[in-house]
Amino acid sequence: MTPIALAVVCLLTITLCYAALCAGSPFGTCRKCNGFGFATTTDRKGRPKRGKHCRRCKGRGKRVRAGRWLYNRASRIYRQGAR
Repeated sequence: MTPIALAVVCLLTITLCYAALCAGSPFGTCRKCNGFGFATTTDRKGRPKRGKHCRRCKGRGKRVRAGRWLYNRASRIYRQGAR
């Protein structure tokens, strides 16, 4: 197999696996708060304590994956154009 064909097969495999992941599990953990829903801070003694709600995930700890967001946007545009 030529290197170009191998690269195409690898990229296609990665794309299909990510599409399957987005279809099966559309929500992933928030990268900013690591799924806690809040930022962890420390007090003056160095012990961890609960901080503010995460603004990125609104305190839920889960966010929509980028691929699922793109799919939702494309399907919404398609539905609006079909009317």
